[in-house]
Amino acid sequence: MAKANLLARAPFLRNDAPASVLSVRTEMSQIPFAELRTWMFQGALPFWAAAGVDREHGGFREELSLDGRPTDVDFKRLRAMCRQTYVVSHAALLGWGEGAELSRYGYEYLISHAKLADGGWARMLSREGQPIDRRQDLYDLAFVLYAMIWRYKLSRDPEALKHAHGVLDFIDTKMRHGEGFWNALPPEGPRLQNPHMHLFEASLAGFEATQDERFLGFSHEIVALFRTHLFDGRTLGERFDEDWTRQSDEAGRTVEPGHQFEWAWILAQYQKLSGENVTREAESLVAFAELHGVDPQSQAVFNSVSDDGAARDASSRTWPNTERIKGWLGLYELTGRDPIPAVAGSCRLLLDRYLGPPAPRGSWIDHFDASGRPIAKAAPASTFYHIFLAFAEVLRLEPKLSK
Repeated sequence: MAKANLLARAPFLRNDAPASVLSVRTEMSQIPFAELRTWMFQGALPFWAAAGVDREHGGFREELSLDGRPTDVDFKRLRAMCRQTYVVSHAALLGWGEGAELSRYGYEYLISHAKLADGGWARMLSREGQPIDRRQDLYDLAFVLYAMIWRYKLSRDPEALKHAHGVLDFIDTKMRHGEGFWNALPPEGPRLQNPHMHLFEASLAGFEATQDERFLGFSHEIVALFRTHLFDGRTLGERFDEDWTRQSDEAGRTVEPGHQFEWAWILAQYQKLSGENVTREAESLVAFAELHGVDPQSQAVFNSVSDDGAARDASSRTWPNTERIKGWLGLYELTGRDPIPAVAGSCRLLLDRYLGPPAPRGSWIDHFDASGRPIAKAAPASTFYHIFLAFAEVLRLEPKLSK
């Protein structure tokens, strides 16, 4: 379907929407800025600083039970610890008092326990902090880079920046494979877009923090891959063959609306920082995701759909809903298109369903089925990255959006 038709059909992209959509626009016209701020700074950050830090063995906990207690999980994933280090670093930059100490705590734990002698980073640690999986994962390395950059943004510690460059050195010399990079070492499975997306995000953060063209060079490279292979003008592929041909099986035809929204936001940051025009791509990503990937009644974002738009997994985790917020905010900054109905709707859904009771204040119920029934077994710490970044973006744009 041509982009113009997608834009015309996507509910919140229209000015001449039918009455049922206009009523949603009216009901969802207020972004709850104060509630977001309260949840972040009086709820979630204090809660995870108390319950989510492993003061016995060091680092951050992998997850908490649904009633807010530590679980018996006996491992710590690298990506989760990096995401928590990002959250507390960003929170410190926004004025949260405990953030600076926790940023240092997370950073020092990472470099003392997860960094390996060959320049790589352990994929997983035991509860006590010993490497139990030394394989290299591009997704995880992207989040090491992200954590190091945000630590540097807060502390201006040259050692943190040195570690960031070390991550890029490792990726560049050991994981490069034709166009793009291996997903893992040793190589495994199909080629994936998602690790490249997070490397794109982290590289842009590095350029924003340092103005070092090396970071922007990685971003240019991934945008080229996006344009030539990952995105077909409508949908973002997830799994690819060796030559970056989209896999033709069911898994290859799967589209994740959350990733479409997420790419739109990252592309918006890229355009602001590089001057390269990617507005058309961002619009198309949001249009398809909004049209096919959002339940018009609840406004929950489906976990996945088919490339023909049919719902595949109509359950909804927290993160696709936070990415809808970011995608619309990115589109707003690129085009001025009104983001308030979609942003307000997703914020309200998150606050009332995912972040509200019975979850402890500051925690979440991460997964609901298609009927809106909770199906999560625990609260994964890694979810905080998605929620915090989305809400921080809403608050960053509050002066413009609240006029």
